[in-house]
Amino acid sequence: MFTLVPSGFFDPAAERETLAEVANIEEGAAVAHADIPQYDAVLIYTVGGDSGVSDPEILNVLRDLPNCAEYNKILCSMVDGVLYLGIAQGRSLLLANSYRVQNFTSAEYFIFLAMKSLQLNPEVSTICWRTPLNSDDEMSLYRYFKAVEVL
Repeated sequence: MFTLVPSGFFDPAAERETLAEVANIEEGAAVAHADIPQYDAVLIYTVGGDSGVSDPEILNVLRDLPNCAEYNKILCSMVDGVLYLGIAQGRSLLLANSYRVQNFTSAEYFIFLAMKSLQLNPEVSTICWRTPLNSDDEMSLYRYFKAVEVL
């Protein structure tokens, strides 16, 4: 679990309390943070847990989001049944979220829902992926997006 806060509002001494305001933190779970300077934000997240991973996938998405070439930056990753989605316009971060998904069709639903709420048109957008796509999933995305790239 994670949350983003503007850098100016981040207090390292209160990172656990800040995360607890938006999520239920397991007893004894470690909490860490990472600066996201390109968006003037700080990601606060739980460390370890079931996956044993120290950095959450959303951190990788946020760090790689500037590598998307278009002005509308859409970067996705699917790991262990979770879609991680970051969307930015230029240097402004619009969305960073994760969604538990059953399959790729469910992931597409969340991507299109997020884009619709941000009033972004997939037909003129390039969608980027951090994780590999199989050919069927890639072709499905090509029906809606101008281009599909794997970083």
